[in-house]
Amino acid sequence: MRAMDFLKTTAGKVISGFVSLAVVAAAISWWRMDEATKTMLVNGTGKIVGWVLIVLLVPWATFFIISKVASLGSNLAGGLLVLGYTVLEFVLLLWMFSWNVHGTGAWTAAVVGLLFAAVYNVFTCDWLAERMEG
Repeated sequence: MRAMDFLKTTAGKVISGFVSLAVVAAAISWWRMDEATKTMLVNGTGKIVGWVLIVLLVPWATFFIISKVASLGSNLAGGLLVLGYTVLEFVLLLWMFSWNVHGTGAWTAAVVGLLFAAVYNVFTCDWLAERMEG
């Protein structure tokens, strides 16, 4: 038992050291970075956070539409609603970045955002529809 405690303590210290090193390296990189790059990173991060907040709020703000679709009792209608939400959110994401998605990394991030929006919309719309029926 003591060997496991020792390993847990040692692993915790090693992980803490790596995290501390990463924070120091990031701080030094930020300090040495030119202003144009800093501005680009802050703007991109702000756009992504804003888009995620919109994705999180859309189903809750349109619960009355979800209620109407749920009352139809059609999986096709529910699927089309989720597809509509997801496509609109993806178009919004592309628009926020001025339709400028170049390179594998940017497309990977965009597809991850699309998948996040789709999965979140499916689960949230389903949960809201269940609560409104009963």
